[in-house]
Amino acid sequence: MTTTPPRVSDDRVRRLTSTLYGYAFLEDFILLYPVYALLFSDTGLSVWQISSLFALWSVTGVLLEVPSGAWADAVSRRLLLWLGPLLSAAGFALWVLVPSYGAFAVGFVLWGAGGALGSGALEALVYDELERLDAADRYARVMGRARAAGLVAVMAAMGLAGPVLAWGGHAAVGAASVLVCLLTAVVAARFPEHRSPAAGHDSWTATLRAGLAEARADRSVRGALLLVPAVSAVWGALDEYTPLLVRGTGVADGTVPYLLLLIWAGATAGSLLAGEGERTGTAGLAALLAGAGLALVVGAVDGSPAGLVLVALAFGGFQAATVLADARLQRRIEDGGRATLTSVAGLGTELATVSVYGGYAVIASGHAHGTAFAVFAVPYLVTAGVLLVGGKGRGRGGV
Repeated sequence: MTTTPPRVSDDRVRRLTSTLYGYAFLEDFILLYPVYALLFSDTGLSVWQISSLFALWSVTGVLLEVPSGAWADAVSRRLLLWLGPLLSAAGFALWVLVPSYGAFAVGFVLWGAGGALGSGALEALVYDELERLDAADRYARVMGRARAAGLVAVMAAMGLAGPVLAWGGHAAVGAASVLVCLLTAVVAARFPEHRSPAAGHDSWTATLRAGLAEARADRSVRGALLLVPAVSAVWGALDEYTPLLVRGTGVADGTVPYLLLLIWAGATAGSLLAGEGERTGTAGLAALLAGAGLALVVGAVDGSPAGLVLVALAFGGFQAATVLADARLQRRIEDGGRATLTSVAGLGTELATVSVYGGYAVIASGHAHGTAFAVFAVPYLVTAGVLLVGGKGRGRGGV
């Protein structure tokens, strides 16, 4: 009978996606996220010391992003997805057991290393497993749902952190975060992984060289690599400033969290709808970026709470475009260097994000936050134009 193989395949896809959604939720369901700055302040750290910790965190991620991707290609992607949460758990445990600047610094290095191990490895594992099951066309939809699960987890953590902190202090919040990291590692161990016979035999340095050589040799891979940071870096950085944008509309401070939830809801909806945008091709992706950019300009400049609806729509568009840009990259990479090149794109995103932080500080120091948001919509309009020009003559190929 011909009905058995598709059913078996569907069962395996469901196992993969259920594991992915659980992993994505738990990875971001960290109660320390909303309150760790309070822990640092209560320990007596100065603003300069806290800022230096954030810088150390960023530097760790930048330095380990690409080597960890090459390691994932050379060894095991599932192994890195299992190991990453354990490093984060160790870092969070240090924070609450021996709260001090040194412990916080070591914790951030461990947390940064844990995040770097999963970056690139997760996308590569999911795409290859879907491809093995003849379901690679579902990648954008699946990853969109996974990103949505992560966003819901962040919102849930924001809601629970306050009551848990009031009940048991930083120790309770830290213990809950460590427990969630351990659960994340347990879920990661359930990921299926079927590598080709040749995979895993080269050293990570050889894998890194091979991945970079592929990018140099293939123009379409280079374009897809550049598109990922072009789409994801700016709005990812602007997200950090949304509380200031919301407060700039004149609402009371107590209303700010609720309006932030509106923006997060927009991003979550964009994740869930990303799979639908995959059918529209390059022209559709360009139209999505242009529409989201224009919505951001109008909503940010409006300066009223009503304008935040447009900002939420813009963030939804950017989130969907981020998923589609990742899908575009995965389709162009050969299996052997998938995690390596995905990590290269992640490194580009990290570096571009840092530049946005600097540019935002310059603009917002002399202008309203709404103006700064509007200025940073321009790169999306430019990217949309580049996609349209580059897509001429190629028809409506898939993203």
